[in-house]
Amino acid sequence: MHIRRTMALVVSAALVFVACGDDDDDDAGGDAGTTTGADSGTTTGADATTGGSAAPADTGGDGSSAPATGDCVVGVSWNNYQEERWAKWDEPALQAAIEAGGGSYISNDAKSSAETQASNLENLISQGANVLVVLAQDGTAIKPSVESAIAQGVPVIAYDRLIEDPGALYITFDNVEVGRMEAEAVFTEVPTGKYVIIKGNSADANADFLREGYEEVIGEAVAAGEIEIVGETYTDNWDPAIAQTSMEQFLTAEDNDIDAVLSENDGMAGGVIAALEAQGLAGQIPVSGQDGDQSALNRVALGTQTVDVWKDARELGTAAGEAAIALCADPDVGSVAGTAPFTTPGGVEVSSILLTPIAITQDNLDVVLDAGWIDEAALCAGVEAGSVAACG
Repeated sequence: MHIRRTMALVVSAALVFVACGDDDDDDAGGDAGTTTGADSGTTTGADATTGGSAAPADTGGDGSSAPATGDCVVGVSWNNYQEERWAKWDEPALQAAIEAGGGSYISNDAKSSAETQASNLENLISQGANVLVVLAQDGTAIKPSVESAIAQGVPVIAYDRLIEDPGALYITFDNVEVGRMEAEAVFTEVPTGKYVIIKGNSADANADFLREGYEEVIGEAVAAGEIEIVGETYTDNWDPAIAQTSMEQFLTAEDNDIDAVLSENDGMAGGVIAALEAQGLAGQIPVSGQDGDQSALNRVALGTQTVDVWKDARELGTAAGEAAIALCADPDVGSVAGTAPFTTPGGVEVSSILLTPIAITQDNLDVVLDAGWIDEAALCAGVEAGSVAACG
């Protein structure tokens, strides 16, 4: 059993009789994202905009907002709010679900610093967070802070990225399946030949989950000598520029004789394709990705990216927001509806909610159009009319 602070017990009892209060002071309707403060970067409230980066909230000199109030305050720690999807898709859905349940939302941005994220969790608790949602910069480095939060009676949701703590609730898409989908699309195009594998951040368990999915698809062909992996590397912070440099180096080493690239996400796929374009090879070598970035979906339409495994971040944000509200009422993560046991690579059993991704190729681009994820103008920019069904 986890130690629970008195505040959490009071919250649980109160929620039996009344719904969480609607805190207008905390829902100011402004953008929330990064802050100009050098410390925690905390914000309150978030506008459900489609912009890639939200404006800073009105914060104090240390970068912190005034403490939140209410029966159910959910504190969200973003690892790097500047990445397109967090502000555009995840945060609006997450905040909407929290507020629909009567809770209030506060957040901060670690700006890709594991050390900053550790202090950010403490900051959110000091502001009154009853539940934490953590998008981990480094799933191992953040563990002591997560353990401390749980010991204080503050439940923790590991959002999208694994934190190997048995007391945390892990909510993500099935990332092994994402890897399988990426590899299946590329393997269908190139069942033999020279492959390059561009993995994400080594401190993010998702990089290895995706690689596990790759192995399930191409492993036998590699063992049989039908596929040769001529380059494989992790990429710090999933950085597209680093991925581009890695791809340039692999192309040089192989004298451009590469047949396929398994890139674990869309940002890195963009870097890979930039390297291929410089050699006149874009569109000739299959490249994978995931996340459903608009630029990547456009590349799928153009034919320079083979597959984009779409994880509808709106579903993920909604699931996490609803789970956070449930944890305000009952801090037992195993009691949240829809959870199932998940055994981590380190042998830790955690409660999890795994959502299902969708592989997007030129053949089913209508799926993201119909879902309102992207409009036709953005999807079809530069695409020859009639060359792709979704582009008329």
